[in-house]
Amino acid sequence: MADKSLKGKTVLVTGAAGGVGREVIKKLASQGARIVATDISENVKDLTSEFKEAEIVAIVGDVSKSADVEKIFDKAESSFGPVQSLISNAGYMIGKALHETSEEEWDAVLAGNAKSFFLTAKRALPNMLKVGKGSITATGSISSVVGLPSQAAYCASKGAVLQLVRQLAVEYAAQGVRVNAVGPGAINTPFLTRYLDGLPDPAAGAAAVKAAHPMKRWAEPDEVADALVFLASDEAAFVTGHILMVDGGYVAG
Repeated sequence: MADKSLKGKTVLVTGAAGGVGREVIKKLASQGARIVATDISENVKDLTSEFKEAEIVAIVGDVSKSADVEKIFDKAESSFGPVQSLISNAGYMIGKALHETSEEEWDAVLAGNAKSFFLTAKRALPNMLKVGKGSITATGSISSVVGLPSQAAYCASKGAVLQLVRQLAVEYAAQGVRVNAVGPGAINTPFLTRYLDGLPDPAAGAAAVKAAHPMKRWAEPDEVADALVFLASDEAAFVTGHILMVDGGYVAG
């Protein structure tokens, strides 16, 4: 049978220094992918020593800025050739109601989530279309499909990500490019901790978040990474325009 893993393929992962991003890198390394890991955090550089047996380059950059995106892709292409799979995992969250959200905060959240996906997908697509094959996978959220308190900008940005996934899937399906998203519930990462710390009562917030999931817990990073890598690979060869909920049953309730 044909190898449906990402072995030997050039995969670019944004938001690679976070909890989910690191787990994605770990899984890609185990499959033998050529990995381009990027993050706004300098910690992304640690991945080259952490996964020293892997073919990996780490690049510090802000994927909400077109100049940085160009730099990242140029480095990817000079290192491993054209990007064959993009995993857009960068994200930013502010926990505020709309009337409390400043224009600057709104812009930052929309840029960190929706604009970053737009810019990286736009840069990845020409080479994918040239060869007639590729995959683009985005990290969406339960906030892509339901409204949640204190998440005005975040819900808007993740809703935009999901709609762009659907639009791109329809636009490029006949040209061999698949586009999908994963929709996590709460994930046990520093990203969640920062959100909870911004609430009036973080402990009560954590308990409420867990209770809202029918499985009565939040996800571990590797559980979300499994879904991202699956959708990025040829294991999901006939899947496009889909959001795979990894939410412990949250949106089923």
